[in-house]
Amino acid sequence: MEFQVLLLTLFLSTFVIFLLSFRRGRGRLPLGPWPWLPVIGHLHLLGPLVHQSLHRLSLRYGPFFSLYLGSVPCVVVSNPHYAKLFLQDNELAFSSRLESTAIKRLTYETSLAFSPYGPYWKFIKKLTFNELFGSRGTGRFSSLRVQEYDRLLTLIGVKARAGEAVNVTEELLKMTNTVISKMMIGESEEARDVIREVTKMFGEFNVADFVWVMKKLDVQGFGKRIEDLYQRFDSLVDRIITKREQARNKARGQGGGKHEGGERDFLDILLDIAADETSDVKINRVHMKGLVMDLFTAATDTLAVGIEWALVELINHPDLLKKARQEIDDVVGNQRLVEESDGPKLPFIQAVIKETFRLHPPVPLVVRRCTSESKIEDYVIPEDTVLMVNVWAMGRDPSLWESPMDFRPERFLKPMEENSSKGVLDVRGQHFQYLPFGTGRRMCSGLTLAMHEVPAVVAALIQCFDFQPVSPQGNKVAVVDTEERPGLTVPRAHELVCIPIARPICGPLHLV
Repeated sequence: MEFQVLLLTLFLSTFVIFLLSFRRGRGRLPLGPWPWLPVIGHLHLLGPLVHQSLHRLSLRYGPFFSLYLGSVPCVVVSNPHYAKLFLQDNELAFSSRLESTAIKRLTYETSLAFSPYGPYWKFIKKLTFNELFGSRGTGRFSSLRVQEYDRLLTLIGVKARAGEAVNVTEELLKMTNTVISKMMIGESEEARDVIREVTKMFGEFNVADFVWVMKKLDVQGFGKRIEDLYQRFDSLVDRIITKREQARNKARGQGGGKHEGGERDFLDILLDIAADETSDVKINRVHMKGLVMDLFTAATDTLAVGIEWALVELINHPDLLKKARQEIDDVVGNQRLVEESDGPKLPFIQAVIKETFRLHPPVPLVVRRCTSESKIEDYVIPEDTVLMVNVWAMGRDPSLWESPMDFRPERFLKPMEENSSKGVLDVRGQHFQYLPFGTGRRMCSGLTLAMHEVPAVVAALIQCFDFQPVSPQGNKVAVVDTEERPGLTVPRAHELVCIPIARPICGPLHLV
């Protein structure tokens, strides 16, 4: 009986608090769905694919509406006008990202992607840009990426010669994981399975993050999953750091430098900073672990998913595939493999990648947390309100794009129709109807790497091979499905399995 009274008291008190906050908020926030439910708010309106759920709601409530996720107020934006107001005009108030329980635990609360905007974030942002993801860092590791591209093509070539199917999804993840692993720690470390589970969890809604009475109950089993992933990754990265520290100590003992010869990787740079007493920002082992997790996640799943979506769209559109290959033949010829440096001379390939990012953005939702009360037109956005900009929905808006559900790379080869002086749409966050990498201070740091790696791999794959897709049941199919599954990066629901068929270019390249 006492338990029932306690439960009823909790329910009624939550109901009253929620009602008061909801009614007070209606005069401050834009209108949103009705009805809401006590305790959970509007959580019942969201399915596993949150960006799709929010898109459906926007069709009814408009491009700017409010939600309550539990007792947490949220505003949802799905047009460029409001995206600009929040992410540019009021950028400072919305420069912090939302940190869920999973994010806090799995990134050690020290990551670049999710740390609050402040001195630490600025220091790490500058460091990763200079050493990894900017023009200098990208150029420094170009030969490493070429080696991994060649390994991928050779493996597929072997499968083509044997007439065997290849799991393209798995091989792309291996390649992108190896690239970022070698850039960061100087060796290949198989973390792709953990990383894919982490990105999936980051994209899921944990009710306990929004409903305070659920925090200790773990009704969805998130706590157990988070702890399991944490232990798996923590032991992996702890072993990596320990191994490097021992190697550096051995080199010192033999009169060498801080590391064993060769070019420094990112982990060496972090260890150097950790040992530097004069550094503006202090870096310790926990910071290193968080950054390794963060950058593994950012450059493994997102890049592999982008390459896969582009390949799927080309397989499904043979006329565009033919046009892309013709451009490669005209620029590169058939006596050498396409290279990253060919990218600027392959505008149609670049347009294919941009169109892929329109329909399948690397991250479908730009999520921010309001750090100070802000006025947006006639609305007042309270502190700690969650902002969700639905990039995925804007890419499908017929008022912004002609025939938005059609895959048309040509739309990125001509100036914007509404104002030709703005030039061709690009990926750098200057056109608010198209934000595949975000915009402003919190724009994705890996943009430069992505726009080198994704076009080069896609071009090399279609230059060397035809792909006969196979269904999950093992049957040959003419069209690859484009269903999505939950995740921070929204990968395809089913893995891409194909029988590769070598093209004439493979002969000179000795791929088969």
